Amino acid sequence: MTFPAGRIREVRTDVLVLGGGMAAYRAAIAARETGVGVTLAYRGRGASPYVIGFNAPLGHADGQDNPDAYIDDMVRGGYGLNDRRLVRRLAHDASAAYHELRALGVPFAMQEGGGKAMQRHLSGNSHARSVYVPEGTGRAVIDALRRRARALGVLEKGGEKIVGLLHGEAGVRGALLWKPHSDELTLVRAAAVVMAMGGLGQLYADSTYPVDVAGDACAMAFEAGATLIDMEFMQFEPVVTVWPPQCRGMEMPTAMLGDGAQLRNASGERFMLRYNPPHAERHIEKARMALCIQREIDEGRGLPEGGVWFDATLLEPHQRESYVSHCARLRAAGVDPANQPVLVAPAAHSAMGGVSIDDSGWTGVPGLYAAGEAAGGVHGASRIAGNGCSDTLVFGAVAGRHAADAAMARNAARELAPGDEPAGAALVPLRRWHGPTASDPAPLKKRIREVLAEHAGIWRSAEGLRRGQAGLREIGARLEELRAADLPGALALLETERMARCAAMVLAAALARAESRGAHQRTDFPDGDSRWLTHLSFHRDGGNLPRETPIH
Repeated sequence: MTFPAGRIREVRTDVLVLGGGMAAYRAAIAARETGVGVTLAYRGRGASPYVIGFNAPLGHADGQDNPDAYIDDMVRGGYGLNDRRLVRRLAHDASAAYHELRALGVPFAMQEGGGKAMQRHLSGNSHARSVYVPEGTGRAVIDALRRRARALGVLEKGGEKIVGLLHGEAGVRGALLWKPHSDELTLVRAAAVVMAMGGLGQLYADSTYPVDVAGDACAMAFEAGATLIDMEFMQFEPVVTVWPPQCRGMEMPTAMLGDGAQLRNASGERFMLRYNPPHAERHIEKARMALCIQREIDEGRGLPEGGVWFDATLLEPHQRESYVSHCARLRAAGVDPANQPVLVAPAAHSAMGGVSIDDSGWTGVPGLYAAGEAAGGVHGASRIAGNGCSDTLVFGAVAGRHAADAAMARNAARELAPGDEPAGAALVPLRRWHGPTASDPAPLKKRIREVLAEHAGIWRSAEGLRRGQAGLREIGARLEELRAADLPGALALLETERMARCAAMVLAAALARAESRGAHQRTDFPDGDSRWLTHLSFHRDGGNLPRETPIH
């Protein structure tokens, strides 16, 4: 397939939602419920199917819980860097998200009598507030949202790769889609677009995230004029399975630690009592727990395989067996968690940073909204456990509603005249990669992941970050020499360029932030500094140079 001329099919919609996870479906539903036309385009489901539970301050397990307590936990867990507008919105809307899903038939675990939800205690939370589905929360929620979207008449375009946003002086006007293994290109013109394609997890080697979550959303929004913030904060999931090998990369639930599971080093010591007395594994947010585990490993107290023991044998059978999918996977691998601990270590997981939004999900670019892990600001310097899914549900709905309002206003103002942005404009970013020979950028993608894992991992320093920047410059020089003879190859090169751009921002922000805070730990600046209670942001006008931006 060569670069097409005049073969781009055009369709129109009011709101285009990009992504296939919870944030995307929730946005599509919210927009469609206002009466506008909605198209949902995605390649895959992202990380949503793996969600274990989500926070909602219902007070069902602990009557002392409420939105104010939830706000306090988020700001403390985010080391003060959270956007307070977003925190308040999340705290006050999370319970409604639970009730909406229950009304859609999601089979949450319920207390005897059926009127109140079972709620687990997760790390970083002062109360038990995580609701869950024993057989798998993520899949149950996605299935319910998908049924609702279809019932409402949301048009789904599955298996599509997002090439880029159609944007100009008047803002974002749609997106170009490509159906892999075909010559099918579709330009979806839209009055508003919701970007819900996930974060940055696959910028790192050994990430817990799927391969299609590698910064595309952030890079595309940046190209369209949006601001990116907090790119230096990559949370490492503290307890990711190292052994048994068949389960490598599986996140063990921190909720199990809340239930009473324990972490032990090679000598059998419950080492978290040294770091977080008297609570040990409880009442500690993920970023700090990951640091404690990594320190045990780095200082030689871990197992030879590179991890520590996660011991769930101490749990009551009903507690342990409530983690249905985890127990099943471990037993299928020959390890019974009732009798044998699991080896775990930290792994790159969640991006705190992303596209800057306000409490309506607007990016500041006309026609462009963002939700879920594509957006930054709500979690600050670290995310408390259970908040990833809450974020996607709440801000998916918020962004969808406001995108629908914007679409109606733009349509009424006739901002989108037919043909005012040529369809071929969407191919411009690809055409510079066009050449007579085919090149495979896979080794460069692999090298980007290795550079970030080595130089912008749990521990960072100016020396290491500068080496990482030098490594990225070398990758960039090699990338500039590559060309592609067809559109799939050019898109692979463009994806690599976008990965490199996001990786450069991670390194630049991490180097600029001369302190340690949350998920950003500098060995040469080991303490926090109130002077850095500010966001670091990037805009296309400033390239890869971070700017200080006040916290709202």
